Amino acid sequence: MDENYDVVVVGGGAAGLSGALALARSRRSVLVVDAGEPRNAPAGHVHDYLTRDGTPPAELAALGRAEVTGYGAQVRPGRVTGLRRRDDGFAVELADGDHVHARRLLVATGAVDELPDVPGLGERWGRDVLHCPYCHGWEVRDRRIAVLATTPFAVHQALLFRQLSDDVTLLRCTGPAPSAEEAEQLAARGIAVVDGRVVALEVVDDRLAGVRLADGRVRACEALVVSPVVHARADLLAPLGLVPEPVLMGGQLLGTAVPADPTGATAVPGVWVAGNVTGPSVQVVGSAAAGLTAAARINADLVAEDAGRAVAAHRHADGEVVHDQAWWDERYRSAPQLFSGSANAVLVAEVADLSPGRALDAGAGEGGDALWLAERGWQVTALDLSPVALGRGARAAEQRGLAERIEWRQADLTAEPPPATAYDLVTSSFLHPAAGVREEVLAGLAAAVVPGGTLLVVAHDPSDLARGIREHARPEYFAPAEELARLLDPAEWEVQVAEARLRTARGHEGDVQEVADAVLRARRRPFTGASGRP
Repeated sequence: MDENYDVVVVGGGAAGLSGALALARSRRSVLVVDAGEPRNAPAGHVHDYLTRDGTPPAELAALGRAEVTGYGAQVRPGRVTGLRRRDDGFAVELADGDHVHARRLLVATGAVDELPDVPGLGERWGRDVLHCPYCHGWEVRDRRIAVLATTPFAVHQALLFRQLSDDVTLLRCTGPAPSAEEAEQLAARGIAVVDGRVVALEVVDDRLAGVRLADGRVRACEALVVSPVVHARADLLAPLGLVPEPVLMGGQLLGTAVPADPTGATAVPGVWVAGNVTGPSVQVVGSAAAGLTAAARINADLVAEDAGRAVAAHRHADGEVVHDQAWWDERYRSAPQLFSGSANAVLVAEVADLSPGRALDAGAGEGGDALWLAERGWQVTALDLSPVALGRGARAAEQRGLAERIEWRQADLTAEPPPATAYDLVTSSFLHPAAGVREEVLAGLAAAVVPGGTLLVVAHDPSDLARGIREHARPEYFAPAEELARLLDPAEWEVQVAEARLRTARGHEGDVQEVADAVLRARRRPFTGASGRP
């Protein structure tokens, strides 16, 4: 087995195998991990699946595995026991101790049926204890059918099965009484309503013969229709922040499902879901369609990422290095942690005397400054061009109990300035916009400061270039603090600090040297009149 895959598919049912098939045909490296616990295992056959109607579930799965492996994907029996987010995808842990890496995940783990509390239902589930007229109705046509009412859905079930048999009974059991309209419908269709709680099944020669009520009466039937509560099998998604939500009907719990958009994309980037894990009523053919839909979106997502990487490599090969999102993502991926994780010393010194409020950290990177501010009571918005860097910061915030104090947002400040007058503190450490957009970016940051708030900008001072330090850096990324200060309107701003400040720095190769930071700290003057001027 390889260690790295484009996609790991968790679950080898119709949804998972259909998704794996589409991905493998797109020449993606795919691993399917299947625990062998399909929801439809008790059923004798799959129905309403065009060209495969009447196929046993195990046979359908075997055919699917053969098709998937025929296109180069791998299918492995086993169980995924752990999922963990990484900068470049996901770490996937298997029950036998193996670990693999996935750029994307397709989770198709299905669901588990929780049957009503009647002894014997589980043993006959999928045989003559049924739930779906489309899955099993034809097989019990013209037989005596009883519907066990435990949810508001029971009347609808009874009407559905009445299409298949003239002998249908609604057993009130624990379900609500039919409304006046429903009672009229039942009577008009000749569906008997029997009060009383069902306590046992009557089985003769391994066939259902009836149900026994609490008062001792026996109601004859050859098929019993029930409404299980269908729980999404999704515990392994919890460490990624995905938790199933309840599915309700008339206030009654029908099951749970992992929320996702119509393509199967979840709130966690890189994670898609398909099949019964997304809803109680998804049938086999629908699961297969959902797996295909999710796979197409996953492949498109990977294509976009591959194109970005290729562009970055192409530019580098041509001698043109553009510090765009792709470049920064690749730089962050080059090391488990690119920067120290500590707050900038200038920030610590200059902000210590400020009362906590709303802060914007522009160019937040892996979040060292944002975390420091949040720990001191600030409510922080952390902006950066690189989702890889932001993901690291978000995980660090979660580990340190700061998740609710920091919003991590991907943004290009050259195209999308922050909202005006929204922050008590706007800080930027080594953002380095190019000279052509420096004034525009700084104006956007300054405009985001509330009257009376503080702007703090830290950059590399050009004296480093004169001393032969940072010789490979772009000269246009350097600017003295005095030049930055001149971009601020003195009628609106009080410049408190504008200087080159020396410090000792350790480089990425471990070298230690003295460097100079350009430090600009300014206070926006309070508005005093209708004109907006002080």
